[in-house]
Order: sequence, then C-alpha cells, then structure tokens
Amino acid sequence: MEKENFSRNFAFIVLAAIAIILSVSLCKSHPKQTDLRKIKVVLDWTPNTNHTGLYVALEKGYFKEEGLDVTIIQPGQNSSEQIVASGNAQFGVSYQESVIHACIQDVPLVSLAAIIQHNTSGFASLKSMNITRPKDFEGKRYGSSGWPTELEIVRSVMQADSANYENVKVLQGVTDFFSTIGKNADFEWIYWGWDGVEAQRRGIELSYIPVRDLNPVFDYYTPVLITNRKAIEADPELVKAFMRAVAKGYNHTIQNPKDAADILMKQVPELATNKEQIYRSLDYLKDEFTSDAAYWGQQKHEVWQNFIDWLYNKRIIMTGIKADKMFTNDFLPQ
Repeated sequence: MEKENFSRNFAFIVLAAIAIILSVSLCKSHPKQTDLRKIKVVLDWTPNTNHTGLYVALEKGYFKEEGLDVTIIQPGQNSSEQIVASGNAQFGVSYQESVIHACIQDVPLVSLAAIIQHNTSGFASLKSMNITRPKDFEGKRYGSSGWPTELEIVRSVMQADSANYENVKVLQGVTDFFSTIGKNADFEWIYWGWDGVEAQRRGIELSYIPVRDLNPVFDYYTPVLITNRKAIEADPELVKAFMRAVAKGYNHTIQNPKDAADILMKQVPELATNKEQIYRSLDYLKDEFTSDAAYWGQQKHEVWQNFIDWLYNKRIIMTGIKADKMFTNDFLPQ
C-alpha cells in the first residue's frame, strides 16, 4: 500500500514539474499581454488587400511573438507620412513617390519594404471605346484623382506615342471608377488588383494599359512600408521585430491567399460585403507580392533612383537626391 502511494506521489510530482517547465517555456516564448510594447501602424487609405499581411500578422499572433501589441489605424485628416513623421505612429503604409517628396523636404522618412514588387496600376477604359494605346487618349475625357505626378505621366506617355496631351480633357476629382467610367470619363487610372478584378467579376470588358509597360521608369513601388529614421536610430531592434512579424504575415498571404482573405475579412468585416472581390484580388496579388524579388519586401536601388531622376528631369522635384537615404533592406528577414 505504501509502495503504491509512493508511486502515485512520485508520478504526481513528475507531472507537476513538467507542467511548471512547460509554463515557464511558454511564458518565455509568448510575452505576457502587459509586457507587450504598444505600436501603431497607419494605413495609406481604407483597409484593402494591399494591407493583408499586416492583418494576418495581427490575427495569427506574429506581432505578439515579437513582443508587440499592434494597433492598425486609418489616416483620417492627415496623411500616413505626416502621422509617422510626427511620431504618432511608429510605422505606416505609403508610396515611393510620397517618400521622395518627404525626403526632399528633409522629413526623415525611410521605406522598409516594397509591399508589392511592381506597379500594378494602369489606364483603363471600356473596351467599346477602342483605347489601346496612349495615342488613343486624344480627344477623350480623362478622370483624374489629382495625385502629384499623375498628369505629367499621362503627358509623357502620350508624347512618347506622338500624341498631343493638350487634346485630352482632364476632369479633376474622379475617384469612383465604376460610377464614372464611360459616363463622366472615357479613361481612368486604376489598380488592377482592386478595380480590374472587380470589373472581371462584374463581367465588364475593359481595355487596360499597364503603366509599367509604357516606360520602365514608371514601374516604381506602390505601396511601401515606412518608418521615421529617428525610430531606427533610437531602437533598431524594435524595427527588426516588427518587420519579422510583417514578413511572416505577407509570406503566409502569398502561400495561402484564400486563408489570408478570410483573415482580412474577419479583421475588417465591412470588406466581407464583396467576398469574391477579396478572393480575386489576393489570387492576383499573391504573385505580385514577390514576383522576381529574392524575398518579400526587397527594394532595388535602380527602381528608386530611376524614378527620382525622372521627377527631377521633369522639374516635379527641384533637387536631385540619392536614393540611398530613402530606403533600406536591412530590416527584412531574408
């Protein structure tokens, strides 16, 4: 009887010891909620499929594994660049062009990753309009959203095709493609991964001219992840931890686009009103997220410098500048 009691007690002690060891191990690998460092990430716009990797990292606990308590916010009245530059968010989503303009004005922003490897935007029109090249823009109405270099790019691609930009009627403030195309405007600039796939879903036949096919210099990064250079100087380990989690989120999205789409719609329920668009968008973007890059997020010097030089030559920026200070790959897990 005493032998049986000893065996039971010994077994209980062993099991209790194992439970304590496991508990300590789990506490080390998963920081307590109170130990997490609070971080804000500001989007460039309302949530969409470009941001999926961030929401996947949030949902799957990748940020918590790195000791981070991340809140994703929208920009509101200010731009993401202003919010990150002011320190009201540690990280943000931006565009190569915006980072260039900020750096020209000595705003200490730096791009940490190219969310998508190639520019997935271009000129779209109803197929019935027979717009197949920039020459066909002549005599047409262009719906402009009004971002800084947009019209100069339209002018440049038309000049390269021996067309007269002055023969285009520019309509400012056109942003809703599906309510305006073929009505208020004959052609507009869209992102294929959002409006293009939605047009396919609706059975709308489009003519589409990718801007990167018209001139390689327009194959710039849009969007990118940014931070304040001062944040890098103050705590480079924080930046590394954040980027490890984000890279895991985007790599999961690339490998499991449908699961990532479901996560995005869970995190942002209003997107679930058009599930098919989200599924189609991520099915398209899964290849664009890495494309010909060696790893997710990689940025190439020539992509930055070529677009900077074009902006300077067109006098859109008045100062020439080296690309090196505007981006870094140093915080990307490879």
